[in-house]
Amino acid sequence: MKPSVGYSNSASPASVASWWNTPNALSLFRILLTPILVVILLTALRGLEFWALGIFWVASLTDLLDGYLARQRAQQTRVGALLDPLADKLLVCSVFIAFVELRLVPAWMVTIVVSRELFVTGLRGIASGDRMVLSARWLGKLKFVLQVVTISLVILAHRYQGFWTQVAAVSLWVMLGVTLLSMADYVKVFIQGRGGRR
Repeated sequence: MKPSVGYSNSASPASVASWWNTPNALSLFRILLTPILVVILLTALRGLEFWALGIFWVASLTDLLDGYLARQRAQQTRVGALLDPLADKLLVCSVFIAFVELRLVPAWMVTIVVSRELFVTGLRGIASGDRMVLSARWLGKLKFVLQVVTISLVILAHRYQGFWTQVAAVSLWVMLGVTLLSMADYVKVFIQGRGGRR
């Protein structure tokens, strides 16, 4: 579900295959887990942090698994190329918005994160409309890994505070920096791809 970077103008055998496959099913499962995770987070009850952390890790692992299965089984589809990052963005943005409600993360930081995710989704939509695929970049993958780490640390900080709060704060800043770099990287590739079609 996360092919190499680039633009494609012709349909490959994998892209015309049925979109209903195991990798895409895992992406849908990640989407279904998201509201459950948010509800648990917003209860703000002591002790439920580990349930939230467990569900979040399961959801995050499906991202690794669906990409692996898509490559191994040659099930990389156009639907999957859009559904997989959409599931990631829904998961991450929902959790960060819940953190704002819980006053665990500054609203301005979350605004930047959510804006970046929506912006890149918009670029992918434009590329798809032009029969092109704006695939995952390594900075985007690093950004997602840092988001997973940061969210996990914030949940732990909510449970234990002290040391974990300081570590979570550092992770937030690092994640934010990579988030902005990743957005700039996608813009560069998008412009280069559009220029190559003229």
